[in-house]
Amino acid sequence: MISLDKIQVSFGGFDLLKETSFLVRPDDRIGLIGKNGAGKTTLLKLISGMLQPSEGEVNIPKGTTIGYLPQEMKLEDKNTLLDETMLAFDELLSLEKRIANLNVEISASADFHSEEYLNKLNLISDLNERYSILGGDSYQAEIEQTLLGLGFERKDFSRPTSEFSGGWRMRVELAKVLLKKPDIILLDEPTNHLDIESIQWLENFLKNYKGSIVLVSHDKAFLDAVCNRTLEISLGKITDQNMNYSAFVKWKKEQREIRMASYRNQQKMIEDTEKFIERFRYKATKAVQVQSRIKQLDKLDRIEIEEQDNASLKLKFPPAPRSGRVVVEAKNITKIYDKLLVLNDIDLKIEHGEKVAFVGRNGEGKTTLVRIILQQIDFSGSLNIGHNVKIGYFAQNQAQLLNGELTVFDTIDEIAVGEVRTKIRDILGAFLFSGDVVDKKVKVLSGGEKSRLAMIRLMLEPVNLLVLDEPTNHLDMQSKEILKEALALFSGTVIVVSHDREFLDGMVDCVYEFRNKKIKQHLGGIYNFLQKKRMESLKELEIPSVNGNTQKNNKAKIETKNRGISFEERKEINRNVSKLGKTVIEIEETIESLENEISEMDELLANPENLEDEGIYNRYDTLKIELAQTMEQWEKMHEELETWKEKKAANE
Repeated sequence: MISLDKIQVSFGGFDLLKETSFLVRPDDRIGLIGKNGAGKTTLLKLISGMLQPSEGEVNIPKGTTIGYLPQEMKLEDKNTLLDETMLAFDELLSLEKRIANLNVEISASADFHSEEYLNKLNLISDLNERYSILGGDSYQAEIEQTLLGLGFERKDFSRPTSEFSGGWRMRVELAKVLLKKPDIILLDEPTNHLDIESIQWLENFLKNYKGSIVLVSHDKAFLDAVCNRTLEISLGKITDQNMNYSAFVKWKKEQREIRMASYRNQQKMIEDTEKFIERFRYKATKAVQVQSRIKQLDKLDRIEIEEQDNASLKLKFPPAPRSGRVVVEAKNITKIYDKLLVLNDIDLKIEHGEKVAFVGRNGEGKTTLVRIILQQIDFSGSLNIGHNVKIGYFAQNQAQLLNGELTVFDTIDEIAVGEVRTKIRDILGAFLFSGDVVDKKVKVLSGGEKSRLAMIRLMLEPVNLLVLDEPTNHLDMQSKEILKEALALFSGTVIVVSHDREFLDGMVDCVYEFRNKKIKQHLGGIYNFLQKKRMESLKELEIPSVNGNTQKNNKAKIETKNRGISFEERKEINRNVSKLGKTVIEIEETIESLENEISEMDELLANPENLEDEGIYNRYDTLKIELAQTMEQWEKMHEELETWKEKKAANE
């Protein structure tokens, strides 16, 4: 059990953590959350021993092993992938070497009864037992299982780590941390460099891990799946609850409402007391009461309220200029880098208003196809970009393209137009740029801050096709929710490359899976896709490999089942469900607006002064008629939507 007792961390007179205390118990699954800069990484460094507190104590029992994966690290590239990963078993490798040397010495010995010979036999027996306890008989299989789970292939095992990108090398470090099986694992944003399949593997690994875990992540689905305890850092203090992230958010909202009521009551009391002091400060007859009130204020334990976050701020992309029905159409696309085939003879068709996700393991060609659509690289095949299509693109390195000499405010101000210019500070605040930060130059911002700033710029450009490549890697929960809501309401077309299931859920209605140089379209949302993938995997496991005909028969049955309606018909059904769903929402908003206006008119008519105003009565009657007509329209659209939903369910 690790304990942090009254920890305080100060930087330049600023208290990042104030008298923080909590325990990390055996088998804890802790999700560590808080705004950027709240102190999450600092807390992980305190637990790992990399950082010492300004005050307080971190107590770690002797012999406790800790594995820590930071967000960024300096990586050395001296080994192959397999050799580098095997460093996680340095004690086992050392034991192997000692056992091998002892075996050589024993085989060369001639005196089988000497004390030295018997001692060596006893030693090699002890070493073999230790070797077995540490998993010496299975560690190579564990290495293979872990590397494959994190997305590597067997052919990668002999490749030098220098050939891998930074994201893949971080996976190597993650594999080493997991394979060491420490008593406590500390992970700082581990999913940033993982694809969906690898995240699911890591999720299952951590859920079954026999040890403690402290996890920093902005992936809501990942936190909910892994963690059963949530620690939030806010205003330098810890809030600790035995519940997952979603339950914590609900609990926190309820607590905030209670705390806000107490805060308002206290502020009213303080205001009244200060007025009394100011009013009677110089009256001798009230001197005792004034001093009493002053002491009362001095002793008051003032309630602090975290700055109101702006997650509720409604941001919308500008109305998308009208484009043709077909936005992107690609046929027989093939891409080869030098001798490496990345995409092989693929077809793609995306129509106006569709929101699609590109998913698949890293290296399968998602970003390559994005760059082909943007016409940034050459390829073979044909590509047609539809009429009047205007593309807005967010690349993984988008932050590097910002002008470092501009301030945060000026970076947005130079592209903002119309009413948006009056809301620049609100928009920046929603993405965690507040106070003096808006006057900082871009060049001094962190990578995450630059990414958020680049995302704001994109949200203000009038385009009708948004292409987003891993847009959420550096966004926290609040910023992701704002972006997700804006994309859901965007009237244009969206292509998003992402591994964030929660971000994609409810936003995309079509998933393109990249695998083995090909792409496969899956109609429906991201969780429909994941559910189908798991079912397909289970079916593959159930198919006997002895009889090839059985596999063909099962495949034929599946194909026969799906042959009920054509692919185009299924696509049309999904398009109608999506279109009608949006129409119903828009009508419901109109109904709400009409009802609010009628309610206001009711109040006006309740005033005797307005009874003779004929204009009010005429407007009131008009609103009633409009409401009745709109309700009738809603019933018709809702009934039609339900019909299409039934068709969709019948053919899934």
